[in-house]
Amino acid sequence: MKKNFLSLLLSAALVLGLTACGGGGGPAAGDTLIYASGDYTRINPAMDEHGEINILLFNGLTAHDGENQVVPCLAKRWTFDEASCTYTFYLEEDVKWHDGEPFTAEDVKFTIEAIMDPDNGSENAPNYEDVEEITVLDEHTISFRLSAPNAAFLDYMTMAALPKHLLEGEDMQTSGFFRAPVGTGPYKLAGWDEGQAITLERNEDYFQGPANIGTIIFKIVPDDNAKALQMQAGELTLAHLTPKDTQLFQGKEGYAVYEMETSDYRGILFNFSNPYWTENRDLIPAICCAIDRQAILDAVVLGRGVTAYGPLQRNVYNNEDVERYDYDPARARSLLEEAGCVTGENGFYTRNGQEVGFVLSVGAGDQVRLDMAQAAAQQLQAAGINCTVDVPAKVDWGGQMAYLIGWGSPFDADDHTYKVFGTGKGANYSGYSNALVDQYLTEARQSDDPAVRKAAYAGFQTALAEDPAFAFICYVDADYVASSALRGIALDTVLGHHGVGIFWNVTQWTLEN
Repeated sequence: MKKNFLSLLLSAALVLGLTACGGGGGPAAGDTLIYASGDYTRINPAMDEHGEINILLFNGLTAHDGENQVVPCLAKRWTFDEASCTYTFYLEEDVKWHDGEPFTAEDVKFTIEAIMDPDNGSENAPNYEDVEEITVLDEHTISFRLSAPNAAFLDYMTMAALPKHLLEGEDMQTSGFFRAPVGTGPYKLAGWDEGQAITLERNEDYFQGPANIGTIIFKIVPDDNAKALQMQAGELTLAHLTPKDTQLFQGKEGYAVYEMETSDYRGILFNFSNPYWTENRDLIPAICCAIDRQAILDAVVLGRGVTAYGPLQRNVYNNEDVERYDYDPARARSLLEEAGCVTGENGFYTRNGQEVGFVLSVGAGDQVRLDMAQAAAQQLQAAGINCTVDVPAKVDWGGQMAYLIGWGSPFDADDHTYKVFGTGKGANYSGYSNALVDQYLTEARQSDDPAVRKAAYAGFQTALAEDPAFAFICYVDADYVASSALRGIALDTVLGHHGVGIFWNVTQWTLEN
């Protein structure tokens, strides 16, 4: 989603890091992979989240391997001093930016400070809010002193490093750099035809060795249905398709289908900045009970996923014992009536003379979300709640009533909980606030004891269920279709929001002639 604008065993991790961060075989010149991508208005990993292209152009100090564990990348190793709550990172010494300038610790300091600067409005800022001091010890050594422990800190150091020499003094939201980005990654920008394609070419000087595939083109295909048509026409090498479209390629010669698990959930976000929810927040449990999640999962994505009741179902800290608001239209009606709602002449409930209902907004071009929203609206109407669906040209986060949201992370449980549900945090687009939720999320973040974290996340999920921020619908697994000539995709990796993560080992991919 875009807005306008601890420690590991180092010797073992270093070996894994060569795979996660780079390390391809011998280059095979001349081959091109064409990937069906959504559109980009900018490539700005510091301000925005989960752009699939980021991992090809940039590196972080750490990376995630195929099991979503933290491994070294631009930092070859690190230490943690518990007494001072300080991480010290020792950087690779032969890394260059795509323009040939050397990568140094000053670039890292610049990047994290830019994200932390409230004037820059980064939705990633909550990940680093406990960083109290950043010290460049020398060109290849940097330390971060934290005000309190953060169990997910090494995960958050996967953040792409940005070049200070090109961005210092620039506006971090509007700089032209983000239309011509320069990174340290295995690919570098070769061309950007607005609305059509972004072309990447292999970085021959990549510090882990050049990738196998010479060129990767992110072809802009924002419409889900068009992706399937272009894949059939042989215009694409790889595409993330809807489950319905994926069926067209099952067993078809020349194609390979990858059915991959994700931590990517969908649900209805309620905008608590909207006056309607100030008056009717207590009706949200009834809304949750009126949604037949299994029916939506089966009809829209052919059962490719699981029904959802919370944000951590595919995390080790999931609490299975929380209130799930199972589909129960009779209970939904009972909850509405207990809250003082009465049935109007048109079959919809009213409360204090106002019809019970809301507009559910959906981002344009996402057929799966649109189908889910329309199905949920029909179910809510059947329960007496007048829900309608709107597809605005531009999302109005502050003015809308509700949104078919998607979130989820396969990494530490702090990721996409603290900043999504914490009061006033950068990715809390609902304006949700709950003191107990804040307390439990902070307790979980500040401990590396699994037992403490388990108890805190259990409390968080219970508090969230008692006072829902979302009406959770389902987790959506990712179906990718590729040319059978493409080899190297890691099938067992659990992907993140939007199915992001498939490119984690792109340097090892090959294209057979």
